[in-house]
Amino acid sequence: MSHDGVGTRPGRGSVMRAAAFLTAGVLALPVLSGCSDPDPAGKPLAGQDIAPAARARIADGGTLRWAVDSVPETLNTFQSDADTTTSRIAQATLPSMYRLDESGRPERNEAYLESAKVVETEPKQVVLYKLDQQAVWSDGREIGAADFAAQWRALSGKDSAYWTARNAGYDRIQKIERGDNDLEVRVTFARSYADWQSLFSPLYPKEVMGTPDSFNDGARRKLKVSAGPFTVRKIDRKGDEIRLTRNPRWWGEPAKLNEIVLRAVPRDERAAELAAGRLDLADVDPAAARRIAIAAPRPKNPSASPSGTPLMGPDLRKLTPVQRKDKERFHGFEVRKSLEPAYTQLALNGGGDGPLADERVRRAVARALDREKIAETVLRPLGLPTEPVGSHLALSGQAAYADNSGAVGGQDTAEAQALLADAGWVPGGPVKEKKKGEKAAGSEADKTGKKEEGKEKEKGSEAKTDKKTDKKTDKKSDDDTYIVGEDNKGADEQDSRPLAQDGKQYGGKQLSGGAPGAYAPQGTAAPAAATRQLAKDGKALTLRFVVPDGEGSGTLRTVADRIGHMLKRVGIRTEITKVSDESYFKDHIASGQYDLALYSWPASAFPATDARPIYAKPVPAADGSLNVEQNYTRVGTDQVDQLFEQAVSTLDESESRSLIRKADSRIWAAAGSIPLYQRPQLTAARTNLANAGAFGFGTPVFEDMGFLKKGAAGQPAPSAS
Repeated sequence: MSHDGVGTRPGRGSVMRAAAFLTAGVLALPVLSGCSDPDPAGKPLAGQDIAPAARARIADGGTLRWAVDSVPETLNTFQSDADTTTSRIAQATLPSMYRLDESGRPERNEAYLESAKVVETEPKQVVLYKLDQQAVWSDGREIGAADFAAQWRALSGKDSAYWTARNAGYDRIQKIERGDNDLEVRVTFARSYADWQSLFSPLYPKEVMGTPDSFNDGARRKLKVSAGPFTVRKIDRKGDEIRLTRNPRWWGEPAKLNEIVLRAVPRDERAAELAAGRLDLADVDPAAARRIAIAAPRPKNPSASPSGTPLMGPDLRKLTPVQRKDKERFHGFEVRKSLEPAYTQLALNGGGDGPLADERVRRAVARALDREKIAETVLRPLGLPTEPVGSHLALSGQAAYADNSGAVGGQDTAEAQALLADAGWVPGGPVKEKKKGEKAAGSEADKTGKKEEGKEKEKGSEAKTDKKTDKKTDKKSDDDTYIVGEDNKGADEQDSRPLAQDGKQYGGKQLSGGAPGAYAPQGTAAPAAATRQLAKDGKALTLRFVVPDGEGSGTLRTVADRIGHMLKRVGIRTEITKVSDESYFKDHIASGQYDLALYSWPASAFPATDARPIYAKPVPAADGSLNVEQNYTRVGTDQVDQLFEQAVSTLDESESRSLIRKADSRIWAAAGSIPLYQRPQLTAARTNLANAGAFGFGTPVFEDMGFLKKGAAGQPAPSAS
């Protein structure tokens, strides 16, 4: 679907490049006016913000210095340790038969394909690709059927000597052969495959895919043969740089830039590198974005920006000395913002024998949440749309999107309490005194984890202050674990706490772009007093909420606090346990050592393929363990599995979308995970840099990036409306 920090980057198999991160489809009925019901997919909540400009306005030459998170361990996107930078390099240097448009929908890449279509459905599905006659590898060889066939054999899953991370789709192919000429490739499927457009993007040369040795090692450290507007010139691991240069054999529109230098720069150092003039483009956190926004003039017409409203910052008429200095430091930069093609969710661990194994308790948690307030807390201060995500399987604007949250229902305290009562959790029931070392009703706690309540900022005479340190103290339970709700404070009092940057990913590759932190709004009213603690069979209903403790995960911790206070209102307490960023996913999420957790999924244009392992029903493995694939909530149903299989096997696009929406409706009803908000994306860019920035859903067009000619102005950004 892939955090505002924390998220997983799933794959088609074990690591998904663009994993699916929808209710029954709406039937469009004709009416007297000649109109029909609107498409439930809608439009993207925020468009691209890339300072679009015509190629004629862009100067030839120059070097773009672009901050990335790492120098990748491998240049092969189909290996398990590939990351976001691997994908970015592949986009600039390798063929992709399809790319994503601004709405996150696949479109034919005209540089490589003249056409691609299903030409037969009986007895087998056959797709005919007609390649551009100028399409060649950088060594001069034509791109052709041999490359397609080598990639299929490597990724089919039939030869374990290939160390592949995923094979979904390729495992359905029966054969690949040359068509009527060298420019035609016929792909015959053994089983019908609706998501065939997801294949061969990227496409590697047969020299990489042809043998297990070349696949496993040949493209890890270098890419000898490529076929994009750029080639990989040098990877400097000591200097943390990857240098891409123009491809002299590129047959499309020539790249405007001479070079792109991808520099690995930690997120907390990017503002300083921008100010020093050593970067031209970098995804940044909200704090850095506010500093940079001071230097850029505010738009005369905020509604003309892709996100509709400007980045909230200080009153420019009342700058502090530090802010005035920032205005000088960041002169010539601006912040471009959108929403990432990814969403943050609340995961509920339904495995084992904890309280959340009961669907009624999971649904009660869902009904206790005010998702609108959570989204507003994170996104409103950034001037970004605050609509909660309504689907597990697509985002607004994508073809499969529909808001299916009605399957579980909106915020309703009375309904949540009724569900808990039906499950046997009684307000004020007797609670056995915990013995030393005994855990709460939730899943077993990690003894090494730091436990902390979602701390509340105390106000007025109620605040207890240590006069020596001037630090406020929080109320602790007897076992030194912070329990949300112990002091009867209101959830909304947490809103005065600023949210920190969250820029890391867990469980695979980091998502491209994004600065998901935020600042909570001031002055919200406190709610009514909380409901008494619930108990059952002598145990209090307390859920272990695991959060990462890194500096980049402040947003998640603040959101966790807010959720904890929402749950307190229906009688559920949360025990917030802070763990290291390094162990968060591996030792807690993937292993099931949590009750509640926050992480992100990237959205996919192919949810029938990419989302299936995320929501598949766990099954016992041969060794007696439980095979959960990527379903870390351990919640799944046979019906959802069947709907995914039907959706991926039908070649009727409308029917496939309807099946996906039905699957999503049932995922909502099972309440294994609750989508919250689309992740923000903040990118600092030089004001004269065109066609680059916050890309949103769209695949970057590397050949069009460049610096404006002197005196040239970029075209105005499209209106969000």
